[in-house]
Amino acid sequence: MAEGFAKAYGADVLEPCSAGLGPAGGVPELTVQVMQEKNIDVSEAFPKGLDGVDRASIDLIVNLTGSPLPAKMITPVENWNVRDPIGESDKVYRQVRDDIERRIQKLILATRAEMNGEEYSEPADDAEDGEERGGMASRFDRWRARFRQ
Repeated sequence: MAEGFAKAYGADVLEPCSAGLGPAGGVPELTVQVMQEKNIDVSEAFPKGLDGVDRASIDLIVNLTGSPLPAKMITPVENWNVRDPIGESDKVYRQVRDDIERRIQKLILATRAEMNGEEYSEPADDAEDGEERGGMASRFDRWRARFRQ
């Protein structure tokens, strides 16, 4: 879902690729259905392991699971701790989809602001969204040089 939203909404600032520690055998049909409700087609997506992506070209890892990543990761990590909807109802899938969509939108807005040399401020009512504190602003402080190259 995250990769689908990032490609649909943020192709001007992001080059998303999705990978996992234990990729599934395919994208669940319910994921395809709830994303289609947002007019995003993920039917051709397929789960990949970490070895299936070029980690050297990645500026940020967004960890949706909340599980620790391998210690050998040198890329900055943002932990979102999103509920896994596998085996849950349509309602839960939609809630998870909407949660991921909101988080991706915030990431895109923060990235656009940084690329334009602007400060990004998260709305005060989003302070309890499960992101590690420090949030977008401190992450971008660490990356400022990368975006300005």
